[in-house]
Amino acid sequence: MTVRTPVKTRSKLPDVGTTIFTVIGQLSAQHQAINLSQGAPNFSCDAGLMAGVSRAMEAGHNQYAPMTGLRVLKERIAEKIATLYGTQYDVDSEVLITASASEGLYSAISGLVHPGDEVIYFEPSFDSYAPIVRLQGATPVAIKLTVPDFTINWDEVRAAITPKTRMIIINTPHNPSGQVLTRDDLTQLAAVTRNTDIIILSDEVYEHVVFDEQQHHGMATHPQLAERSVIVSSFGKTFHVTGWRVGYCVAPVELMDEICKVHQFLMFSADTPMQYAFAEHMNDPQTWLSLAAFYQRKRDLLQTLLADSPFHLLPSAGSFFILADYHHFSDESDSDMVKRLITECGVATIPLSAFYTDGTDNKLIRLSFAKDEATLRAGAQALCRVKPR
Repeated sequence: MTVRTPVKTRSKLPDVGTTIFTVIGQLSAQHQAINLSQGAPNFSCDAGLMAGVSRAMEAGHNQYAPMTGLRVLKERIAEKIATLYGTQYDVDSEVLITASASEGLYSAISGLVHPGDEVIYFEPSFDSYAPIVRLQGATPVAIKLTVPDFTINWDEVRAAITPKTRMIIINTPHNPSGQVLTRDDLTQLAAVTRNTDIIILSDEVYEHVVFDEQQHHGMATHPQLAERSVIVSSFGKTFHVTGWRVGYCVAPVELMDEICKVHQFLMFSADTPMQYAFAEHMNDPQTWLSLAAFYQRKRDLLQTLLADSPFHLLPSAGSFFILADYHHFSDESDSDMVKRLITECGVATIPLSAFYTDGTDNKLIRLSFAKDEATLRAGAQALCRVKPR
């Protein structure tokens, strides 16, 4: 018997329904498509990391961790940030372990943004930013990155700032474009926020995946920006364990206090055994310092394999992603192109229009190279069979 409710509901997100991600997932499963769509590795994490979780469980670390996280793990994070970026965060009051980077984003926006506020963010964007802002009774203000280089037009940012602007959301390295902020971008961001109460929420989950010997220009590398920033990162992205759902954020104590007020009622604490394992794993800095070269090899392999394909690949400076342009051989919408790739070629990708609230279609699709070599080779072989239309 199907249960029916007599309760009338009123949605807080009435325009959020079945997304293209769900459609692609279902179609991919139906056709058993090669997965170049999801930004999650399909290879195993370090065996020592898994062993660390087992040891923690066997040692009895299976109950709640402290609300803000294990102190030893927070110490490792603070040490890493100080070494790499030169900014000191107080372990007890300015570092928070979250139940995923997504929870960190939600807790930060919920704790710091109020009804009537405006939050500037940049499209194409990770799909959770605008809905979280709307759930606070605030207004998301989208600024489109330039195409095809996906840079920020800082004149547009200046024009968009109003007395209601409470937050600017930054993402570097950027999902989905694979671009990164430059030192000049940080200078511009510091200038537009100087002498304001604007908070910067910086999504830096791919902070260790920056290519071609370039530096990660995160908020902690710029003292003026660090003073007004909440920085969110991810153990899942760094250590190939996205399903473990553990992340962290750092912020000045005045901002962190408000974030913790939400976190304690939303999750209270992140998974305990994983925190012990991450703390142990982080004793070796190479566990994150080696990531750039590791993923650059995958990027370069996919670029080489697709050199004879009909697609034109845009540069990827960081992250797990690279964009492929097809406008020169097809007038199809990016959603139709993605569906055709699944049904005719057996490979799953993501249409870039899915990352715009207005569905902007630049005839670009997103590929993930966070896959093992066999998957990359099979996926590229399938993409090379695409016929112009």
